[in-house]
Amino acid sequence: MSSEPTSPSHSPAPSGAETPVELAGTRITHPHRTAAGVKALVVTTAFGLKYSGPVNTVRTALKLNQVDGFDCQSCAWPSPDDHRSVAEFCENGFKAVAYEATKKTIGRDFFRDHSVAELGEKSDFWLGEQGRLAEPMVLRPGATHYEPIEWSEAFAIVARELNALASPDEALFYTSGRTSNETAFLYQLFIRMFGTNNMPDCSNMCHESTSVSLPPVIGIGKGCVKLDDFEKADAIFILGQNPGTNHPRMLTSLQAAKENGCKLVHVNPLQETGAFRFKNPQDLLHPKRIPRFLFTKGTNLSDLWLQVRINGDMAFLKGLMKELLADEETAPGTVFDHAFIRDYTQDYEKLLTQLRATSWDDIVEFSGLTRAEIRAAADIARGAKNIIVCWCMGITQHKNAVATIQDIVNFLLLRGNIGRPGAGPCPVRGHSNVQGDRTMGIWENPRPEFLDKLGEVFGFNPPRKRGYDTVESIHKMKDGTAKVFFAMGGNFLSATSDTEANAAGLRRCRLTAHVSIKLNRSHVVHGQTALILPCLGRTEVDMQASGEQFQTCEDSMGIINPTRGNLKPVSEKLLSETAIVAGIAQATLGGKPGVNWQAYAGNYDLIRDKIEAVVPGFANYNQRARAGFFYLPNAPRDERRFPTKTGKAMFTAHPLTRAEIAEGQFLLTTMRTHDQFNTSIYGLDDRYRGIYNGRRVLFMNEADMRDLNLVQGQLVDLTSHFKGEQRHAPSFMIAPYDIPRRCTATYFPEGNVLVPLDSQADISGTPTSKSVVITIKASADQRKFSQE
Repeated sequence: MSSEPTSPSHSPAPSGAETPVELAGTRITHPHRTAAGVKALVVTTAFGLKYSGPVNTVRTALKLNQVDGFDCQSCAWPSPDDHRSVAEFCENGFKAVAYEATKKTIGRDFFRDHSVAELGEKSDFWLGEQGRLAEPMVLRPGATHYEPIEWSEAFAIVARELNALASPDEALFYTSGRTSNETAFLYQLFIRMFGTNNMPDCSNMCHESTSVSLPPVIGIGKGCVKLDDFEKADAIFILGQNPGTNHPRMLTSLQAAKENGCKLVHVNPLQETGAFRFKNPQDLLHPKRIPRFLFTKGTNLSDLWLQVRINGDMAFLKGLMKELLADEETAPGTVFDHAFIRDYTQDYEKLLTQLRATSWDDIVEFSGLTRAEIRAAADIARGAKNIIVCWCMGITQHKNAVATIQDIVNFLLLRGNIGRPGAGPCPVRGHSNVQGDRTMGIWENPRPEFLDKLGEVFGFNPPRKRGYDTVESIHKMKDGTAKVFFAMGGNFLSATSDTEANAAGLRRCRLTAHVSIKLNRSHVVHGQTALILPCLGRTEVDMQASGEQFQTCEDSMGIINPTRGNLKPVSEKLLSETAIVAGIAQATLGGKPGVNWQAYAGNYDLIRDKIEAVVPGFANYNQRARAGFFYLPNAPRDERRFPTKTGKAMFTAHPLTRAEIAEGQFLLTTMRTHDQFNTSIYGLDDRYRGIYNGRRVLFMNEADMRDLNLVQGQLVDLTSHFKGEQRHAPSFMIAPYDIPRRCTATYFPEGNVLVPLDSQADISGTPTSKSVVITIKASADQRKFSQE
């Protein structure tokens, strides 16, 4: 089962906004059926040696996710409190480290030899492969090449453009989830002193649905479990998440839960390798476990796998609760936790009324599951005292995402599964400090009490007007309202929906500026003036005026972790993100706000003192961060207290909805390969899905392929449909896969061009990247691909 192109294929994207079509050598074969194992060890070691060399590989491996080391740049899965392994990392996490810790650099010579137009014809993978950015660069109006610039002049350009705006609201300030707490706090302070709340961030594109759905019903926008709760759970339901690729260290926690008798239920349209066999490389560090690693097939991490159709999760949850309700009505008082419901919740009867009114025909049709499959899940739930529900972007990036997440809470509340060990909601964040950025105030819609305290501590009146989120920011750039775009990390162009619309907006800006460690596509789609501002990586020593500095991050479970690099900076011309913020703030605002920006840049303790004064939960911040990690307060988890408007956890009653498709249409979901983290492409393989040396593939059900007279390896063109609009993406290679009928999948960022800009989740505004309506037709490209 493989396909080989008979001739090379490469055609540049016409605008430079999208990665070029590259299909030469792409191979489709059988998926690798074991997660991690020996293959992960081999790949991890080879990747480290290739990018960072033997010395840096060892030095970084020994400090990754250690209390006296640095926090992983990849996902936000927490580390154990009291038994961290000497190798507390996964394959994908170490790829992120090695990718950053490379000794290869690019500076003035590289940019002299490569025009922006040339760079626009290169793939995302090629751009990242060139090495670390070594010095600040500027693209001046009308120029064809970036050229070097001194930091002071770069700061002056940003300040000049910002101060020339008719209103502070004409500027946009984006934030990536890798930014530390200290940098994020100083960044939002500068932005608000400048006079705007325009802070689009990566939360808007991923877990915003979580952030807005949870506070009204439980009083906090974060999860309510700790890592050791996984070993105390009787059942764990995992919805809309692929831990094997996106959060591989989670597999260790699931394995520990399984060994303690926990039942694991995966709800996912795709049969992902991480949901089944797992061979834990950590076993090699424990003599008694070595035989298990070497001589067994691995741990089965799935007691029940439910193949919902795309966006069928809400229907599944309705069916799950409806089955439990039927059991409760048959034997009153034996299924639901009535004492908890009475003492801690409100609107229980409203939920029951809605469940009774929901038809089983709709539940079965919308979910794509049989009633027997849903009954099997209900049996597991009924037999479990303590239940955790985990979810990720397979839940948050749908139109009905907020309602679906609130149905997850409904399910947990019915059996009292919040506020006790081994139970609770567990949203799994996909970036290392995306949760911390929001805690530090990176938000276009800040709470009044946060602004009140910020203004009191710093002696100014913060802006109160709601700022622009990510989608609104793209619109404002497109219509010319926003004129300056500044990005603190990330790859904004490739990360967002509707790639061409975003590119058009960026090109209308007077200035685009990106704080980055590597070259990416956002650097080649630019405003009239463009700046590349290279920063220190998390692996590197951060030496400032008062000495070596450390910073902190917050993981998915509200733990504040110190992070300090141990490698020499790859270039002497790099600045820390914090120093870059301070330099721009000083150049833009001068001494007007009465803030000594350079003092903060020289001593991060001073920033932490101010965070302590502004943000609840950070008492004795400097002392606790130096001593190690600490937990932020979490009232539902720690006290079984729900700080909602009513003081109780709220049941909600949402009607059952689904993504509608017409005859001849399909639903498309976008996802990562096993060789990428967000928009950083580490390689061209996805061994867990059987794809090698290529990314431009469309996964389809084989019956759907037959209906369309398509064969494996054939090229097809995709068109998305939204309110009369069409978006096109050519030349995707067909890959048969175990996925429900009329459901398809492809990788991002290649698939992002198909995601309509205004197709958003209700209330949260998150792009609906997991349910895009498409049609498929055979490509006009007549090149043939051999079949084996």
